Amino acid sequence: MTEYTPPKVWTWDKESGGRFASINRPIAGATHDKELPVGKHPLQLYSLATPNGVKVTIMLEELLAAGHKGAEYDAWLIKINDGDQFGSGFVAVNPNSKIPALMDRSGDKPIRIFESGAILTHLAEKFGAFLPTDPAARAECFSWLFWQMGAAPYLGGGFGHFYAYAPAKFEYPIDRFSMEVKRQLDVLDRQLAEHRFIGGEEYTIADMAIWPWYGGLVKGWLYEAGEFLQVQDYKNVVRWADEIYARPAVKRGRMVNRVFGDPATQLHERHDASDFDTKTQDKIATAAG
Repeated sequence: MTEYTPPKVWTWDKESGGRFASINRPIAGATHDKELPVGKHPLQLYSLATPNGVKVTIMLEELLAAGHKGAEYDAWLIKINDGDQFGSGFVAVNPNSKIPALMDRSGDKPIRIFESGAILTHLAEKFGAFLPTDPAARAECFSWLFWQMGAAPYLGGGFGHFYAYAPAKFEYPIDRFSMEVKRQLDVLDRQLAEHRFIGGEEYTIADMAIWPWYGGLVKGWLYEAGEFLQVQDYKNVVRWADEIYARPAVKRGRMVNRVFGDPATQLHERHDASDFDTKTQDKIATAAG
C-alpha cells in the first residue's frame, strides 16, 4: 500500500474511483431542473431499494397490513446512478440529495421529511404504530433507532466501500471496518439473546431500521461478505433476521423501488396494492412478449 501524504489544502480534481464515483461530489444543490411526479395518495415517496430505502417501504407496508388506510402511498423510483437525486424537485424535498425522501400531503400544507429515521418516526407518530408509548420502552426503541443511524455508516460507507466498491483493496481499511462491523453484530447478538426483537418483545421501527442493514448482512444480501465476516456465528441475529423476513409486509417492502435481482421481486414503482400482482418486472416482460 503506497503511503499517501495529504496536501495542505485538499482539492477535488479527480473522481475518487470505484462504484458510485460518478455521483460523488463535494458540493450540494441541484445540477438540473426536474420536477418530481405526484400521485393520487397522501404520501409520496421518492426512493430506491437500498437498505435505507427499504426501511420506509417496509414501514408503509406494515402500516397498511395493520389496517391504517391513510398510509396508502405512491413510490417513485429515484435512479441514483443517473443522478436523479440532484434534480431540483428532489433537492427541494431533501437538500442532502439522498434517498429516501417523503412528502406528506395529507394536511393543509405539504410536509417534507428526509432521512430514513426521521421518516420512520414521522409515520410512527402519525399513525400511532410501531413505537411504544411506555416511556422506558419508547426510549429503548429510540436508542436502537439512533444506534442504527450512527452504526450503519461503518457498515455501508466503511466496510462495504472498501471491501466491495473501492477501485482497489487494501488491508488496513478492510481490517479496520471489518472489526467494527463484527463488534456491531456482537452488540446486536447479545441484545437479541435476551429479547425477541431489538427493543424488547415488541416489533418496532427500530427493527425496521436495523433489519435491512444487519439482517440483510446475515442473510447474505450485502457485499457478498457473509463468509468473510462469518455471519452464521451470530445466531441470535440470524434468528431475528429470519423471523422478520417471514413477515409478508417485509417481503413486499423489499420489492418496492427494487431494480436488481430476480425480476419477480422488482416493483419499480408502487401506486396501488394490486401492483405487486401485476406490475413486477417479470409480469411486465411477459405482457410485452
